[in-house]
Amino acid sequence: MKIRKNDNVLVIKGKDSGKKGKVRQVFPEDRKLIVEGVNMVKRHSKTKGQARQGGIIELEAPVNIANVMIICGKCGKPARIGSSFSEGKKGRICKACKEAI
Repeated sequence: MKIRKNDNVLVIKGKDSGKKGKVRQVFPEDRKLIVEGVNMVKRHSKTKGQARQGGIIELEAPVNIANVMIICGKCGKPARIGSSFSEGKKGRICKACKEAI
């Protein structure tokens, strides 16, 4: 997977298309990720003693990785990701501006 935790991404498909956010968590085996403030769902929960209050909780649901594009730090645009070897290490690069991500 080319998208990692703490990357800035843009949602390109679905009900939240056009929103930007930071990747909170990645699930590589399911090819999904959780983005801050995107794909919000409501869940009903019961009270669990005094530790947890019941009610309707809003939280982020996973988004398919095919529905997001990483935002390049230099050019600030959504970009495809390539890989390159420099100084014996493999790194990610923006295909548009050829800068390291």
